[in-house]
Amino acid sequence: MKLLLDTSAYSALMRGHMDVADRVRRAESIVLSTVVAGELLFGFRAGNRLDENQRQFRRFLDNPYVSILPVSLVTADRFARIGASLRAKGRPIPSNDIWIAAHALESGAELLSADEHFEAVDGLVWTRIPAAT
Repeated sequence: MKLLLDTSAYSALMRGHMDVADRVRRAESIVLSTVVAGELLFGFRAGNRLDENQRQFRRFLDNPYVSILPVSLVTADRFARIGASLRAKGRPIPSNDIWIAAHALESGAELLSADEHFEAVDGLVWTRIPAAT
């Protein structure tokens, strides 16, 4: 199984969340949306551990089982379709999360996230991060 971590899942993994770590270990590969990378890098800059967080993130990205998904025209089309569908259903979600869902659908990855609003995205394979154990 290919697993896409959203920002909340990456953060949970770095905090040692046992269930997230187990899911990551069992995955065939881990993918990260460039949107997630941007959210993380922004968060690092807004915090007080920039260097430490950036080093940890670089080590994570250097793992041969981890890859970054670039935004392409296919991603943009999926973003547009998801956004239009959510609008029609009256179930808007944050724009960044639409991009992340688009990447998950495009790559065929299961999305791991703490954000419940992903349940509104048709066709998305999504697993909610359970409470920390």
